[in-house]
Amino acid sequence: MESKTDAGSGSVSSEELAAIEDEEVLNKMLDSATDFEERRMMRAALRELLKKKRGFKPDARLQLYLPQTLRSLLRTPRRLSPDKREQDRGSRQQDLRQQGLGRGAGTGGAVAVGRASMNQQPPANRAAGQTSPPAGSPAGPAAASAPKCPPAAAPNVKNVKQMLLDWCKAKTEPYEGVDIRNFSSSWKDGIAFCALVHRFFPDAFEYSTLNPNKPRDNFQLAFNTAERLAGCPPLLDADDLVRMKEPDWKCVYTYIQEFYRCLVEKGLVKTKKRV
Repeated sequence: MESKTDAGSGSVSSEELAAIEDEEVLNKMLDSATDFEERRMMRAALRELLKKKRGFKPDARLQLYLPQTLRSLLRTPRRLSPDKREQDRGSRQQDLRQQGLGRGAGTGGAVAVGRASMNQQPPANRAAGQTSPPAGSPAGPAAASAPKCPPAAAPNVKNVKQMLLDWCKAKTEPYEGVDIRNFSSSWKDGIAFCALVHRFFPDAFEYSTLNPNKPRDNFQLAFNTAERLAGCPPLLDADDLVRMKEPDWKCVYTYIQEFYRCLVEKGLVKTKKRV
């Protein structure tokens, strides 16, 4: 290839272009050049210079003059081979290890021992999921196989209701004309209320003189006596109960609960102590 063009035209040789290491100078020369051969040599010199400075990102004006393949090569970051990456990583890890050993000569030894104890695996003969017994607890097969007693379940509302109904049946069983089967129709004439109150306060009134055909008088007698002797508030109204075909079981159930509580407070009913 010709190294020089016509000297009279002020052209430069390819060797002179290759000696220029400033791409800005080459860019200016490329902008002012008009000869096709000169521009070709300048572009070749630019390509060689950029190959030397692979990390250099040319400006947009220079990229307009470069071939598409060269522009894409310049935009692509330099990648290391897998072997080179592994070698660099190993060198960095070795440096960090040496620095850590140097700093850990003093207090770092205790930290290393603590980490080793934290990472210590449990013995292989320990069953999976089995925890060691706490200090002071008996060890051995007997302790391991001892069954756990389930917590006592609190009685639900249905059980409490049935227990209270059975209690009313038992307390009024000796009384004639009383047959308690529920908290509604069994109490509609007031005799059941009077029998339950009379069982705990037999001197308050004469039970044999009661008339089941006078429910209002019976209600009033039972509620007044329970309030006066047991301290039970009159939660029910005699006139309201008479107007009903059958008393509301919720109202009767609530009143009997309150009467039972008052008897317990006065010590007239003994309750079982919960363990």
